[in-house]
Amino acid sequence: MTAPDLAPPAAWRRHVGRCVLLDGFHALKHALRFGAEVPVAVTSDRAGALALAGELAPDVREALEGLLTEVSHEVYASLVARPHPTAVAALAVRPSRAAGLGALAHLPRRAPVVVLDQPRNLGNAGAVIRLAAGFGATGVVTTGTLDPWHPTVVRGGAGLHFATVVERLEVAELPPGPVFALDPEGEDIRGVKLPDDALLAFGSERSGLSGGLRARADHLVALPMRPQVSSYNLATSVAMTLYHWSATGGAVQAS
Repeated sequence: MTAPDLAPPAAWRRHVGRCVLLDGFHALKHALRFGAEVPVAVTSDRAGALALAGELAPDVREALEGLLTEVSHEVYASLVARPHPTAVAALAVRPSRAAGLGALAHLPRRAPVVVLDQPRNLGNAGAVIRLAAGFGATGVVTTGTLDPWHPTVVRGGAGLHFATVVERLEVAELPPGPVFALDPEGEDIRGVKLPDDALLAFGSERSGLSGGLRARADHLVALPMRPQVSSYNLATSVAMTLYHWSATGGAVQAS
């Protein structure tokens, strides 16, 4: 192994315990756009990564040029469990939990908080975080055992954890605001205006809302669905609900 390949793994080991993995070019791109602290980033194809930045993300190309260290493909593959097609990986410092909780609790809010009640699928959770960031939601809160900062969730969210608040809480710890919980027996959402300070709660993919979350709900609302169709995918449900909020008075917040 050449000397240039020795330094990045050492830096990686120094930071990996306190950081989250940014898996792929797009995760790193988004993290940088939204102010993440990135102490180390590697690629097995620096020229290719910078060309991609020039084409798709010229706003972060200069930052990437100063940050990316090229390593052999073998070194790159040794640092990540599942090499990404873009051959880019980085570590980013997780945002302050105290700051996140403060942002969730602050009133008035300009956009709802998405609550995933005991989600099970890591990829679905990542997709929801990506959606929430796109709509400018205040944050995404999960209950239950799933870690919303798991590498697979961050990969599914394309690094957009840094564009919104992402925390795990108990139902009793949820931030203030009226809870609008999605449930097949609820009122048709098309007749409901969702306020900006709402908590939009979605049950798990298999079992729906937990008893604790259902008891905490102020309103039960339902998405329109053709008879005999069992359910929507979790990310689809969140997308439909956030779109309804934005189309009835809510606004996507620009940075």
